[in-house]
Amino acid sequence: MGTQVVNTTSSDLDRRLKAGEKVVLIDVREPSEVAEGKIPGAINIPLGQLPDRLKEIDADKEAVIICRSGGRSTRACEILLENGFQHVKNLSGGMLGWSGDVE
Repeated sequence: MGTQVVNTTSSDLDRRLKAGEKVVLIDVREPSEVAEGKIPGAINIPLGQLPDRLKEIDADKEAVIICRSGGRSTRACEILLENGFQHVKNLSGGMLGWSGDVE
């Protein structure tokens, strides 16, 4: 649909979080995957539930979307962009590439 997904890197996101920047983290993996570890503060909204849970995401704040490797989060970004969200980024490499803190 012409929506361009913007990526962010693990190192950039980690730096921003440690600097105290306010970023909404949405983890679109399944609950069983999230139970193995997630970025602190991330909200779990599985990709299949995302269209029905858009109201839970503040459209005025930047949201970084996370999955295991980057595929589902790219699709989630497309869904958000198609629904009018403008401040959306995909975590390139997903949790496999994440080197920051995990809870």
